[in-house]
Amino acid sequence: MPPLPDGAEETVAFDRAARELGLKRGEFELAVQLGEVRTVAVGAMGRRVARAELLRLAAAEGFPSALRARLRVVGTAEGAELLGISQGRFTRLARGGFFTPVRFYVNRYRAVVWLYPAAELGAFAGREPALLTGRIPAGLRATLDEGEDQRAAGWRRRRVEQLLARTDNPWERAAVWCAPLAPAELDAVVTDPAERACLRELMPRLAPVPAGTGPAAEVTAALVTADDPAEIRRCRAALETCVRDAREARPIQPPVPRSTEVAEAPGSEPAPPPARPRRLPLWHRLVRGRRSATDGPTTPYRGRKSPSCTTETSSRPARS
Repeated sequence: MPPLPDGAEETVAFDRAARELGLKRGEFELAVQLGEVRTVAVGAMGRRVARAELLRLAAAEGFPSALRARLRVVGTAEGAELLGISQGRFTRLARGGFFTPVRFYVNRYRAVVWLYPAAELGAFAGREPALLTGRIPAGLRATLDEGEDQRAAGWRRRRVEQLLARTDNPWERAAVWCAPLAPAELDAVVTDPAERACLRELMPRLAPVPAGTGPAAEVTAALVTADDPAEIRRCRAALETCVRDAREARPIQPPVPRSTEVAEAPGSEPAPPPARPRRLPLWHRLVRGRRSATDGPTTPYRGRKSPSCTTETSSRPARS
């Protein structure tokens, strides 16, 4: 590796950082999402981990077991056992929004399996011991009986917050708010075609959608899209604000025409067509350097495929 310029910070790629921290790939991605491992943007190399961050984590008390404990995730059965309650009560509390999933996958029976940070469940038990015993409060019981389920909305909110925390670029922040909205909602809020194209190129996926049209793909596509009117209004309002701020900070220029007609004098040689200026992709003109795939090495983008977008397909159940 060449010597670093004065004042530059040594960084390492995600794969190497995971090895040095003794984490599996999925554990490392979760650590980045939860903010346990902080990343930095390094120009064309995308997001990386500073050497100083690795030293900080390695020097922490209880490393690496303490770090792994903070990254432990559990499903309903294990979570209920951890809290000392029945699986039914655990599910009702989760549906009521008392704790928020951090990941999910769709099993072979097309059922959604939600995963929760074990550390957060332990904190909930210490904070709300009354909800672990006795009858469920009447108000909560009534809303649950009506079909209330905040797990998907809570997961989407968590993912949006995670993605927003990783960028200060105004157009990238606007694109994050597009992620949970259906395409028609984006079209309704952002009427300028160039701005919509920019946002679609920068838009991260909240979770990879499996390839094909199987049950896992259908369920995942539904989970990553806001469906509650209140949630849709909140995302639209945030998108409007972010787009307004982005316009003021870095207005998008209209594209240069592909060709220019040149008038020719009678009897003269035809003029050669003007050279087309080389134009970088729109996202590249707005974001310095080549963009990495949001906060982790495997998070693809929604929207049309292009050389500037990263896509990923997997035959395994989608996790977030």
